[in-house]
Amino acid sequence: MKKIEETNQEQIIQKIAKCNEGKNLQYSILTMGCQLNENDSEKLSGMIEKMHYTKTEDLKKANLIVFNTCCVRENAEDRLFGKLGEVKKYKQEKGTIIAIGGCMMQEKHIVEKLKESYPFFDIVFGTHTLHKFPEDLYKLLQNRKQIEDILDIDGEVIEGLPIKRNDSVKASVTIMNGCNNFCSYCIVPYVRGRERSRKPKDIIEEIRQLAKQGYKEIMLLGQNVNSYLRVEKEKNIPFEEYQGIHSFATLLRAVNQIEQIQRIRFISPHPKDFTDDVIEAIRDCDKVCKLVHLPLQSGNSKVLKQMNRKYTKEQFLALVEKMKKEIPNLTLSTDIIVGFPGETPEEFEDTLDVVRKVNFEQVYMFIYSRRVGTPADKMENQIPEEEKHKRFDMLKQLVEMQIAKQNKEYVGTTQKVLIEGKSKTNEDLYTGRTDSNKVVVLEAEDSLIGQVVPVKIVSEHMWYLKGERK
Repeated sequence: MKKIEETNQEQIIQKIAKCNEGKNLQYSILTMGCQLNENDSEKLSGMIEKMHYTKTEDLKKANLIVFNTCCVRENAEDRLFGKLGEVKKYKQEKGTIIAIGGCMMQEKHIVEKLKESYPFFDIVFGTHTLHKFPEDLYKLLQNRKQIEDILDIDGEVIEGLPIKRNDSVKASVTIMNGCNNFCSYCIVPYVRGRERSRKPKDIIEEIRQLAKQGYKEIMLLGQNVNSYLRVEKEKNIPFEEYQGIHSFATLLRAVNQIEQIQRIRFISPHPKDFTDDVIEAIRDCDKVCKLVHLPLQSGNSKVLKQMNRKYTKEQFLALVEKMKKEIPNLTLSTDIIVGFPGETPEEFEDTLDVVRKVNFEQVYMFIYSRRVGTPADKMENQIPEEEKHKRFDMLKQLVEMQIAKQNKEYVGTTQKVLIEGKSKTNEDLYTGRTDSNKVVVLEAEDSLIGQVVPVKIVSEHMWYLKGERK
């Protein structure tokens, strides 16, 4: 692992900053994808703002536009190409610099399509070269030649990157990069690389700094957080233990000891790696939220095997029962893919059966999307789009029925709500979230932002609850 000071990026940032002084240059970042992408965009913002650019949401005003891409679903590609068509005119009118980074740039066929159909871009960079963005930008400014900076091998974990947070109450902290699971539908291991864990000390120091800055909620991020430090132990790779941290469970316990932090969440774990020590840590740590994200993907054992998920329907349900028994007030969220290749109506019914039995608090539903380079893309018996949408609607109807029932159970209860800020739709109201991640709308004041306050739930709506301070 390297610190940014050990590379030449810090010096280059200063060079560009000096050149940009007094020019009133602006930038815009469009983030497409998961919370890991959002965290990467915060790091890009940190570097760019140190180079004396200020942020704008108006693409017309931007001198630098950065696309941070995702490749998990096909609609992300459509969105990128549509936006590139939109910004081409800004490039022609004022010479706007167009940079494209993120997961999608690790796919060779996408980069080739960019060169062929959108050759006006200036920089493409991958997931392993994000920290080199200042260097890429400097080369472009010096030579005005298109830059392609993509590594096909796993990059190093670079510490100390400047970061500009999008929120003043909640912050995400990446604890590991990459994935070793190779689910047959997923492109992530090919574009994010193998699992590499950050040093425990670096994670704890980052969270302590966030606590000093007034952040109250921490989201621990990784493709498979509950395998944190697993590779290092399996391969006897030395790592520096810090405060007794040698696993995800011990990391949770250590973060729980940081006084100013009030809530801890994490995403995404894998059911096959949900060991007893992690369950016990969630149970014992008062700051760890009792809403746990547990991706199901499918409720049918045969489909799960074809997905390479390494657990069965019965094992998933047994894990849920164990967790509910051990963790008081546990609620669960999940991910479900509808229409995986070869999934029969009867096999899809197993998914509905699991949803009925578990009664998830939140369900993130996705229609299966083919990804070039994954085993599932080559599978026969691809499900027709019409059938996928039909099944999706069935699942959606079931989930919304369950949520409506759950919401009614909140009415009359008192919940601890972290006030996050003003409502985006009503300036007179504020929004916050319960431990179970339910959005609550209520009357409050600015002084309560960042505070956890008791709130009585007075009414329910499909996607939020209405509350009153007690």
